[in-house]
Amino acid sequence: MGENGANRNDDIQEENLEEEFNNGGFDIIENRVEARKDSMEALPAASRDEIEVDDNQLGLDHPPEMNPEDDGISQSNEDVGFPTLYNPQSPQNSPGSESSTNVRTDHMHRASDLLMVISIGVDLNKNKIIGQAIEAMEELIKMASKGEPLWQRKRNSEIESLNGLQYLREFGSVDATMEEIIRMVEIGEPQCLPSFDCKNEFPSGSHDMTSSSKLEFEPLHIEASREIGFVNMNPINIVELLMNSKQWSTTFSNIVSRTTLLGVILDSVDGSYNGMLQVMTAEFHQSTPLVPARQSYFARYCRKLTYETWGVVDVSLENLFPYPQVQFRRRPSGCLIQEMPNGSSKVTWVEHVEVDNRSLHPIFLPIVSSGFAFSAKRWIAMINRHCQWLATSLARSTSTDAGVLIPQSGRESLLKVTERMTRNFFMNISSSTENLWMQLPINIGAEDVRFRFGNTLVFPGKPPSNTIIFTTSLRLPIPTKILFDFLRHEHSRNKWDLLSNERSVRELAYIINGENPENRVSVMQVNSSPSKIEILYLQESFSDETGSYVVYAPIDIFAMSMILNGGNPNFAAILPSGFSILPDKPPGQGDEGSILTIAFHSADSLSTDYIPPATLKTIDAVLTTTAASIKDAIKFKT
Repeated sequence: MGENGANRNDDIQEENLEEEFNNGGFDIIENRVEARKDSMEALPAASRDEIEVDDNQLGLDHPPEMNPEDDGISQSNEDVGFPTLYNPQSPQNSPGSESSTNVRTDHMHRASDLLMVISIGVDLNKNKIIGQAIEAMEELIKMASKGEPLWQRKRNSEIESLNGLQYLREFGSVDATMEEIIRMVEIGEPQCLPSFDCKNEFPSGSHDMTSSSKLEFEPLHIEASREIGFVNMNPINIVELLMNSKQWSTTFSNIVSRTTLLGVILDSVDGSYNGMLQVMTAEFHQSTPLVPARQSYFARYCRKLTYETWGVVDVSLENLFPYPQVQFRRRPSGCLIQEMPNGSSKVTWVEHVEVDNRSLHPIFLPIVSSGFAFSAKRWIAMINRHCQWLATSLARSTSTDAGVLIPQSGRESLLKVTERMTRNFFMNISSSTENLWMQLPINIGAEDVRFRFGNTLVFPGKPPSNTIIFTTSLRLPIPTKILFDFLRHEHSRNKWDLLSNERSVRELAYIINGENPENRVSVMQVNSSPSKIEILYLQESFSDETGSYVVYAPIDIFAMSMILNGGNPNFAAILPSGFSILPDKPPGQGDEGSILTIAFHSADSLSTDYIPPATLKTIDAVLTTTAASIKDAIKFKT
């Protein structure tokens, strides 16, 4: 970009589409932005090699005429020169740019983790952790089992909220002074409540609090939620999903990042996970850098409570190992898992945290401060999505409405590469402290735009190409369902996608995940004419009660053909872009709008030491143009 981009010939001659859109896509998009700024009615097609192919060249079958093994495509990936990705060095800020407040270096993480590992190895600390974990399990059992007055439902709402005063009565150390404070709250008198920390010691006797004796409480906001759901998985497998840190971070990739198992305090007592106690660190995030990640060191304790019920609980260790400044504390949270007669499980999930939300972006404040953004409902939804994905992976291939059949081996490869694409998308746009986000200079673009360097793309025989990820979030007065359908559907893609503008888009093949046909993996084909494919997109769209997502990445024809014929999906370089759609307020609080997060991942010959102003302007222009196109198209549609 910048000077390099200005000197490039407009006629891009590449040997395959993946290199064209991953290695030079940023310049192409820049040209499209400039063209659209001149005229929103017509965008000239970018010059490129024209590849005439039909469905058969992609390895897709029209049953029963064609056999996937007879199409001449090699099944081995050993000799194929696919591009690879690796992590670059930490970037320096561009001139005038500002680092996001969540930036920390890797060595700081390693130092903190090492200190925690040393600390938990001391016998005295082990005993403290064991005691705290046992208490946390008892609290979780009560929190998951009790109804009113501990948990209350708002009128005409299915969402439960925690009665903080009742919580203090049941779990806090309440003396006469605290009872008086609670009484004043209940009758509506002015009050000052402390944090929900059961270990607080409250003064008794005199109500006269001088400046020297007045309590000072940390400005941590309380979030608590509970959700009961049925999961098509037996309790043992759910327990393993939670106790195996790798499986846990993979399954909940849109919630969890940078997870590390620091040590095992207690091993299982019977060869299962019963009685196991381990210490972990993790960050919990939303799909945007504008919501700070929540980092915590915590103990995770698993216990078989009855013959058919398991409990898994997390509790923060910050009170045992004090930090100079605590911004997030995970109070006893987790789930009770009860075996059901049909082999499924009833899962009761409790989320209870204290968090500093002072650096939260204003448009996310309603759904985050209410507890909805990190609610128990979100964890249940992700377990169910995982179960649906497993069932889809094991299902047999069936032909689509267009009569296209993906062979079974191709179906498995396609789902694997899609899983990697979507997982990378969530990792790429999260506010994890490993993601070094920067803000555009004020004189160049909108203040809500964030950008950072991603993995480096390496093509065999060519110099490495850095990748850049850029994103923004905006509020739209449009229901999430309407926005989700518009962004995922083939017929509306050319209204917002700069590379598909004024071209025909066809869903060539798809795999439905679960019972909702909108939750699907699709192969999108963009044609400039009936016989000329310009782009192939791999896309996943899925939605649940807490949010909706559309994730996609361009893939060249040869790589897609190999995947659809069962080739190794790990050899395909994936640069995922996409959308996260969240409600702008919790359910039941008025007409619903949407918070749309737009994210692009592109490659170019950028330096990690310096980004020219022209590139920064293009970043802002791409996001602004895409947002404007979506607004205009939705307004016209509705």
